[in-house]
Amino acid sequence: MKFCKAGSMRPRNISLHVPFLLLSIPCFSAMVDVGVMSGAIIFIQEDLKISEVQQEVLVGILSIISLLGSLAGGKTSDAIGRKWTIGLAAVIFQTGGAVMALAPSFKVLMIGRLMAGVGIGFGVMIAPVYIAEISPAIARGSLTSFPEIFINFGILLGYISNYAFSRLPSHINWRIMLGVGLIPSLVIAIALFVIPESPRWLVVQNRIEEARAVLLKINESEKEAEEKLQEIQVAAGSANADKYEPKAVWKEILCPTPPVRRMLITGCGIQCFQQITGIDTTVYYSPTIFKNAGITGNSELLAATVAVGFTKTLFILIAIFLIDKLGRKPLLYASTIGMTVCLFSLSLSLAFLSHAKVGIALAILAVCGNVASFSVGLGPICWVLSSEIFPLRLRAQASALGAVGSRVSSGAISMSFLSVSRAITVAGTFFVFGIVSCCAVAFVHYCVPETRGKTLEEIEVLFKDEDDLQESEVEMGDVERLMQKS
Repeated sequence: MKFCKAGSMRPRNISLHVPFLLLSIPCFSAMVDVGVMSGAIIFIQEDLKISEVQQEVLVGILSIISLLGSLAGGKTSDAIGRKWTIGLAAVIFQTGGAVMALAPSFKVLMIGRLMAGVGIGFGVMIAPVYIAEISPAIARGSLTSFPEIFINFGILLGYISNYAFSRLPSHINWRIMLGVGLIPSLVIAIALFVIPESPRWLVVQNRIEEARAVLLKINESEKEAEEKLQEIQVAAGSANADKYEPKAVWKEILCPTPPVRRMLITGCGIQCFQQITGIDTTVYYSPTIFKNAGITGNSELLAATVAVGFTKTLFILIAIFLIDKLGRKPLLYASTIGMTVCLFSLSLSLAFLSHAKVGIALAILAVCGNVASFSVGLGPICWVLSSEIFPLRLRAQASALGAVGSRVSSGAISMSFLSVSRAITVAGTFFVFGIVSCCAVAFVHYCVPETRGKTLEEIEVLFKDEDDLQESEVEMGDVERLMQKS
C-alpha cells in the first residue's frame, strides 16, 4: 500500500491524517496532567499539607490504576469498537480531571486521580491499536507515533503552565494547572463524528460492506481496497473460516503457541523496559533531581523542567521522520545506548559534582540527553511495536496486557522513587536505572525484529519458526487465490 504521489493525492487520502490527529488528543490531555503534576505537587504539598508518602501515592497511583482501564480497554474495544472506546476514555478522564481541580482535600483529590487513571488506561491502550489498524504499512510507524507526539506536547504544556502559574497563591495555582489538561480533550466530542471505525474491527464483526467503505476512503484505488479487504478477511478468519478454530482470546494468550509467546515477550518486554529505565521519574520528579543538583527556588526549578520538555518534544518530532526510513531497531539501539550513557552521567554528576556550577550544567545536560534519547526511540517505537506485532484476533487484548505491564512498572517506579532515593541517594537510583538501560540494549538485540515496511499480516510471519512458516505459506496461497479471483 502506498501514499499517492505528490500532486496526485486525492482529498480522501488527505483526510486520512485527521483520525491520527484527533485520536491523539486523549493522550495529549493525559500527559498535560503528567507534566502538570511534576510542578503542581510542590504547591499541593504546601496547600493541603500532605506527607512525602502521600506525594508518592498521588504521583504513582495514576499509573497503577490505569491498568484497570488498559485491561478493560481490550475487551471494550472488541465489543463497541475502537473509536467509541476512545470516546469513553475521554469522558472518564475529563470527569476525573474536574474532580481533581476542585478537590478540597487529599481524599477527594485521590478520587479524581483514580478516575483520571482509568481514563488514561483506556486511551493509551486503544489509540495506537486503532491507528495501526487503519494506517498504510509504508507509514504505519510514523502515524502510530502520533500519540507520542501529543504526549510530549502535553508534558511540555504542563511544564509551561507550571512555570506560568507558579507565582499565583498556592491554594489556586495547582488547581489552574490541573484544569489546563481538560481543555484539549473537548475536541473528542467532534472527533467521534469525523473519524471512521477500524476496518479490521468491522471485518471481525462481519460488517464487510462498512469495512469496504472505509478502505475505499483510505486507499488509492478500488482494486487496492479490495485486495486489502481480502487479506484482512483471511487474517480474521472470515474469508476461510474452516482454517480457524474458535478459541478464547485469553486462553490463547495465557497458554500461547511458540510464535505467540515470542510476540508476548517482545510486546510486553519492550513496554516494561520503557518504564523501568526510569523515564517517568525524570518527568514527574525533575524538580527534585535539579534541586539535588543544586538549583534553588521554585521558579528556577520549574524553568529547568521547561527545557526538558522542549528537548523531549523536539526529539519525538525527529523520531517521526526517521522511524519509517531507518527502521525500528536502529532507532532503538541509538535510544537505549544514549539513555545508558546519560543515566550514568547523571548519576556521576549528582554523586561527585552536586551544587557545583559544572555539576548543575552536567545534570541538566544529562536529563535532557536522557529524555532526547528516549523520545527518539524507546518512547514512540514501544507503542508502534505493541500495536503491530500481534495477530488480529489477539491484538486488542494482547496490547492491553502490554499496556498493563507498562502501567504497573511506571507506578511501581514512581511510587517508590522518593523512598528509594532516600535509602541509596538520587545518584544511586539513577545508577541502577543505567544498569537496567544496559539490559534494554541486549533485549532489543535479541528479542525485537525489524518490522519496517511490512503489513500487519506479514509481521506475524517474523515470529514463526520453520514448521509454522509452512502453514503460513498455505495461508498466503489462499490470499493470492482470493486476489486472483477478485
